[in-house]
Amino acid sequence: MGSRNSFSRILKTLEKQGGGEFGKYYSLPSLSDSRIDWLPFSIRILLESAIRNCDDFQVTTKDVENILDWEKTSPKKVEIPFKPARVLLQDFTGVPTVVDLAGMRNAMNKLGGDPSKINPLVPVDLVIDHSVQVDVSRSENALQANMELELERNKERYSFLKWGANAFNNMIVIPPGAGIVHQVNLEYLARVVFNTNGILYPDTVFGTDSHTSMVDGLGVAGWGVGGIEAEAAMLGQAISMVLPGVVGFELSGSLKNGVTATDLVLTVAKMLRQHGVVGNFVEFYGKGMSEISLPDRATIANMSPEYGATMGFFPVDHVTLQYLKLTGRSDDMISMIETYLRANKMFMDYSKPEKEMAFSSHLKLNLEDVEPCVSGPKRPHDQVLLKDMKADWHACLDRKVGFKGYGILKEDQSKIVKFESVGLPAQLKHGDIVIAAITSCTNTSNPSVMIHSGLLAKKACNLGLEVKPWIKTSLAPGSRVVTKYLEKSGLLSYLKKLGFHIVGYGCTTCIGNSGDLDESVASAISENDIVTAAVLSGNRNFEGRIHPLTRANYLASPPLVVAYALAGTVDIDFETEPIGVSKDGKEFFLRDIWPSSEEVAEIVQSNVLPDMFKSVYETITEGHPTWNDLYVASNRLYEWDPKSSYIREPPNLKDISVTPPGPYEVKDAYCLLNLGDSITTDHISPGGSIHRDSPAAKYLKELGVDRRDFNSYGSRRGNDEVMVRGTFGNIRLVNKLMEDEVGPNTIHIPSGEKLPVFDAAMRYKKKGQDTIVLAGAEYGTGSARDWAAKGPKLMGVKAVIAKSFERIHRSNLAGMGIIPLCFQPGEDAETLELTGHERYTIDLPNDISKITPGQNIIVKTNNGKLFKCKLRFDTEVELAYFDHGDILQYVIRSFITSKNGNVHCACK
Repeated sequence: MGSRNSFSRILKTLEKQGGGEFGKYYSLPSLSDSRIDWLPFSIRILLESAIRNCDDFQVTTKDVENILDWEKTSPKKVEIPFKPARVLLQDFTGVPTVVDLAGMRNAMNKLGGDPSKINPLVPVDLVIDHSVQVDVSRSENALQANMELELERNKERYSFLKWGANAFNNMIVIPPGAGIVHQVNLEYLARVVFNTNGILYPDTVFGTDSHTSMVDGLGVAGWGVGGIEAEAAMLGQAISMVLPGVVGFELSGSLKNGVTATDLVLTVAKMLRQHGVVGNFVEFYGKGMSEISLPDRATIANMSPEYGATMGFFPVDHVTLQYLKLTGRSDDMISMIETYLRANKMFMDYSKPEKEMAFSSHLKLNLEDVEPCVSGPKRPHDQVLLKDMKADWHACLDRKVGFKGYGILKEDQSKIVKFESVGLPAQLKHGDIVIAAITSCTNTSNPSVMIHSGLLAKKACNLGLEVKPWIKTSLAPGSRVVTKYLEKSGLLSYLKKLGFHIVGYGCTTCIGNSGDLDESVASAISENDIVTAAVLSGNRNFEGRIHPLTRANYLASPPLVVAYALAGTVDIDFETEPIGVSKDGKEFFLRDIWPSSEEVAEIVQSNVLPDMFKSVYETITEGHPTWNDLYVASNRLYEWDPKSSYIREPPNLKDISVTPPGPYEVKDAYCLLNLGDSITTDHISPGGSIHRDSPAAKYLKELGVDRRDFNSYGSRRGNDEVMVRGTFGNIRLVNKLMEDEVGPNTIHIPSGEKLPVFDAAMRYKKKGQDTIVLAGAEYGTGSARDWAAKGPKLMGVKAVIAKSFERIHRSNLAGMGIIPLCFQPGEDAETLELTGHERYTIDLPNDISKITPGQNIIVKTNNGKLFKCKLRFDTEVELAYFDHGDILQYVIRSFITSKNGNVHCACK
């Protein structure tokens, strides 16, 4: 077992220009290995991390060689260890993470170990940003009212997070009201280069939200992981990953006048989805890079999960340095970053001839080919050019129910429902908009599109155009800097005139925190089966996510959100139909109010200033008075409150034994659910509001919680009893066992009864009967949610057999000890004629040493079928998690059995 770094010979001093030194660093050029020059920049970062952490125990010289030889080893899916420099949390994932850490500390104490070992060994940044519910909108008082409701609803959770910040080392908590985690990360938290105890190294980050990849636009290698992986990384464990391929994405030319960064990212998302980049890095390069601003890059990087990549990486260059200066980073810090990255072959200098790099595959895009567009109505990569929107909408009405269809009969498509709203006559028809939200870090981090939306609002107001009062409009910036430059430019007042008042600083409509629609609007929709629409500047639009009553949800740039709000419908051709009519009866078109790129750039240049970022972030940890007054206990072991409806001790850590339980057998298991393609974590993990008739609602009522205090599932992620009851609780879940019925129900096979999924799972569990889930392709697509794995585990699900898995979700299943199995190529439940009414036995050895990552496994059914599946435990470490029951139990036992506290795999 090694401790001395095997590469200490290349530890060099980084000199300052003019004398002095920045510190020491592991010098890649000092390896004198020509292969480095061919490596993509993103792989060079993995290489530096492996060298710096090489102790020939967790990270070995063989791992370093594998990364150096990336061009040959990557196609072989070689496994490497990786240690991120820090971990990024937001409150929805932060609460269950701190719950797990507290549970681990208590479990360690019960087993006679040292609880203090359960402490983050790398910096942990936690930003409270996900609890903003749009209860109040279209009001000057909206921000204050929503903030007060947020603090009141979440008092217990917030107290717990404050306790965590005090109880654990290396953890800072950014109070609610500061902004969205990824925007705050981009503008403030990201270090780009760390200097820790005199050692310089690249900033790399694991985040418990899939859009952590946004910081890739800043040249910081970061991506989303499950909460359980993040916890292991916090505790010093090297996370095993398959050495990824890198898709080189060459940009050329420049965007046409009036085309936005949102149009660009939706185009890129479609191209990369079609190319197939799941599990890979995407690295951008080319002459067009100088035309792409840093916020534009961040917008593209943010949507990595939507196009399926682990990262959408932009190497640090002069544009990055300009942005660091704009956002108030010090000159000394910027000098250190540039000097270090240049010295270590990690700085992209476009003033010099581009050196050819080896990529796994290539894509090209001339920026001049990008056209205005939106994406929807149910998936973020279903791009629709703006000029085709009206025709595409009518095609969606015609098509049978699916990702691009609603199956509305021709005679019903022109139906108009009349009602009264806010004291005025109103009407709705298919395609009418009821929610228009400028929301999400994807776009609110980008001054150009925000200024663009404000200019469009100004022109619309000057022409007398208005937004219908029953449309729920909102503006939720990702940081308070946005408000400063919108106010300075004088544009915020025009957005407010159209109903886009600031409702909060955090994730709102994009994650389903859209709040209730006016009761008259909701009744008109539900009673008449109207397919209404939401238009938002977000990154996710899966059905059922934005609002239960908006079956069509389109992603669009902030100015297009305003434009569609003015039009009041997605059933419009902006080229030939007016966007609105002034009070004097004059028609106006979108082209009459669409600002030019020059107008936007001029206002951005004069109104987005470094002092704004400095003043906002100097006081970032100073919270609202209610936050500051929250009581926090000083004890290091958390005292669980059995009466709490928010925070509960993790059930998997309550009665942990010193000895691992070993692999489990799956025999005669029933199928809990038979699912199709593209089942998202929104379908699996509880999210949004808690329905009044759901199993979770019944549980909360039994605890004496009033319905108005139910809050959201996200806010109750620290309570396993709530979360397991909401698992597979999505109202749009399509379960083949239910034939034509859509919703959170299933058939209990032994009795034939139709039951809520939770009730059926508990009936199986009570009888000691195993269950499995059948699924199609891309199972687990969407946000990185550990409860999409924790929930099924607590339901008793032993295995998921799917055509393919989304990267993070497969990792989360492995981390929770659920067996992920893939059908053989060309096979799935339909081709094998599996109905879900069979019983399944999975032929897995009960000795962990006889199981190999990726081996073929035989699955048998009780009616004589037999088929092979690939075991998707992809690494030896994941097998160790399975052997121990889950990743947290593995870490605890490793701390107890390892004298020096190192965590390692002993499964072979």
